[in-house]
Amino acid sequence: MTIMEMLGQSGALSLLGMGIVFSFLIILVITITQVGKLIGVLGLGKDAAAAKTGSPAPAGNNEQVTAAISAAVNEYRKS
Repeated sequence: MTIMEMLGQSGALSLLGMGIVFSFLIILVITITQVGKLIGVLGLGKDAAAAKTGSPAPAGNNEQVTAAISAAVNEYRKS
């Protein structure tokens, strides 16, 4: 087997591998998109539940979290 034959085989194998990975990623994107649409149709998302009830989703502790993050950033900047 010559060097040129080995380079040709390695190039073909590289292209085959990249093609398989690319195909898998395309299938993955399509699957995720379809599952997202299915969740929207079935109303399993947080926003869909809020839209059905007419009230916004519970805010939780957003203000407290924001205050804690702000305090942590200020402490970090001091040191």
